[in-house]
Amino acid sequence: MSLETLRDALPDYAKDLRLNLGTLSTEPSLTQQQRAGTFIACALASRNAMVTRLIVAEFGPQLSAEALEAAKGAAAIMGMNNIYYRFSHLVGGDYPKMPARLRMNIIGKPGVDKVDFELWSLAVSAINGCGMCMESHDKVVKHGGLTAE
Repeated sequence: MSLETLRDALPDYAKDLRLNLGTLSTEPSLTQQQRAGTFIACALASRNAMVTRLIVAEFGPQLSAEALEAAKGAAAIMGMNNIYYRFSHLVGGDYPKMPARLRMNIIGKPGVDKVDFELWSLAVSAINGCGMCMESHDKVVKHGGLTAE
């Protein structure tokens, strides 16, 4: 079970996805931890058991136990935050001014480099469609030295 298995499972109409998976899995502008954690966090955000199983099998061994836990944590916390902040942003009114009252301890102490955790959170926020979270995480990632590339 590997990334190759996932790529082979994609039908011909998804050839571009197959090619993109190959390209992204070797993206040179990211560290191994950034790349592997992004793949794992995004796989979890996809909510697809097969995708998650194959991606974790491929990229999990590239991460320390702490980094693997942090990538999973990024997917989990963004699953919650993206819903809350997307709602408050789209509905507007008093909602954006209200305190969230949500526990988010992992964001403050992710167990890995903050920029890496923020990158994973940014990627999951893009999947979940939360513009407010994407803007916030993008700023932190860029401030931490990563580029839009």
